Amino acid sequence: MQLQPSEVTSVLKKEIEGFASKTTTESVGQVLQVGDGVARVYGLADCMMSELLEFPEGVMGVALNLEEDNVGVVLLGNASAVKEGDTVKTTGRIISVPTGMALVGRVVDTLGRPLDGKGPIRTEASDQRPIEQPAPNVVERQPVKEPLMTGIKAIDSMIPIGRGQRELIIGDRQTGKTALIVDTIINQKKTGGGDPQHPDQVICIYVAVGQKQSTVVEVQRRLEQSGAMPYTIVVCASAMEEASMQFLAPYAGCSMGERMRDAGRAVLIAFDDLTKQAAAYRQVMLLLRRPPGREAFPGDIFNLHSRLLERAAKLSDKAPELNKRYSKGGGSMTALPVVETQEGDVSAYIPTNVISITDGQIFLEGNLFYAGVRPAVNVGISVSRVGGSAQTPVMKKVAGGLRINLAQYRELEAFAQFGSDLDKATQAALNRGARLVEILKQGQYVPLANADQIVAIYAGTSGALDDLPVDQVRAFERGFVEFMNDTQPELMQQLNAWKTKWDAVEEPLKAAAAAYKAQFSPVDKSGETVEKTKAPAGTDKPAEAAKAPPGGKGEAASH
Repeated sequence: MQLQPSEVTSVLKKEIEGFASKTTTESVGQVLQVGDGVARVYGLADCMMSELLEFPEGVMGVALNLEEDNVGVVLLGNASAVKEGDTVKTTGRIISVPTGMALVGRVVDTLGRPLDGKGPIRTEASDQRPIEQPAPNVVERQPVKEPLMTGIKAIDSMIPIGRGQRELIIGDRQTGKTALIVDTIINQKKTGGGDPQHPDQVICIYVAVGQKQSTVVEVQRRLEQSGAMPYTIVVCASAMEEASMQFLAPYAGCSMGERMRDAGRAVLIAFDDLTKQAAAYRQVMLLLRRPPGREAFPGDIFNLHSRLLERAAKLSDKAPELNKRYSKGGGSMTALPVVETQEGDVSAYIPTNVISITDGQIFLEGNLFYAGVRPAVNVGISVSRVGGSAQTPVMKKVAGGLRINLAQYRELEAFAQFGSDLDKATQAALNRGARLVEILKQGQYVPLANADQIVAIYAGTSGALDDLPVDQVRAFERGFVEFMNDTQPELMQQLNAWKTKWDAVEEPLKAAAAAYKAQFSPVDKSGETVEKTKAPAGTDKPAEAAKAPPGGKGEAASH
């Protein structure tokens, strides 16, 4: 084959004409030292704060310290793959996570990568959101006034949580903090039938920080058994993960929730727990040589939690007009942070910080828990600063005197142990209090509908149980709830409605309670009915209560 010079010339001319010189610049640095999940990098003059940096072997890092001659980077991934002298590149991206409905029903890590073996999560580049975002301002919010039902009698009646609220769950280890969160997530199935596409379905996010992997697996298993996993995202930064992954996990979960809140959806996010997040943050900051403060925590530890929890909000209906970030108004994100105490010490550094940030706290007491009062809510120091505005009108009326009666009972109970002769008013308060403690006990993973809770609490606060033996209270409660669901379905529907007024249901409820009490027959331990007897006046004192069967007043009275 012979080549013609004219052909070669024309081809060369064509190539030269079509040549476009493209030059790209990359900001490149070099690892000076690395260890304990932290690297110091020389160069990277134009690196941004919280920028994602790319190391060899696909390891990513986040720039957290921008110093005069080097950049302090925390590594996200296999730190042992990074060595001194390695080349580091900037990515131009602030640390972001995938968001959207594709993550619902999945278990992911801090960076949104799947951990559940169900295949890749299909998201677009537009679904990426920075993990740090400004919280809605005052004008973009509206007051918290819509209930978020937990299904737990002791909380919905006395410490109500509203959509957009931040309610702290605080207590020693092994007192039922995670169980309370799981119950609340399971109860959200009632909002939209468990279908994540239903506009009324509350989307739940459970962020596990520093937990054992077996604990996270157990939570996931329980959610799947209860049909709650389809509308839940589990973000897992377990105890085996790097400290950097643990302290960033709550922010990642928050961004996933904000995507749905900004689209008008109701979101519930639980951080379990912020004590371990604070410990992980302390570890990273000490390795970055930031100066330590109280308990060796860095000076910005308060800001770590405040800027996280401030992102929980109930958005105004006019939010899209005020800020284009919101595609629809009226969305909410409710936060349930968890803090672990040592020996019930709520005055320690992290507990006091988070208490001052949140809108109330639910304090779970070890002594009550081990005495069989579960959930072990200490009514005395638990509070919801949103209060009755996050309760249905009927629940507000029925549970009105509940807290005072229980506080009075605890006070008199301690006093009565040292005296034998009690006046009738004291005896009545002790009798009523013992029965209220029984009514508020509840099994795990069985959240109740609002109507069931109202019926049970009404039985206690109306005095219908005052002449029943304490060990028959739970049987009466179960029977009464079943009786109401079977014979008064329309009334129960009214009680479940958020806008129902007390006047509309007071008389029918009173008549139904009297009708059931007339037909109630006590049940002994073997399950057989026994002859109905009245408790003699004045005999149901703490001295007698010590003989009550397990789960009865004997357990409550020891405190």
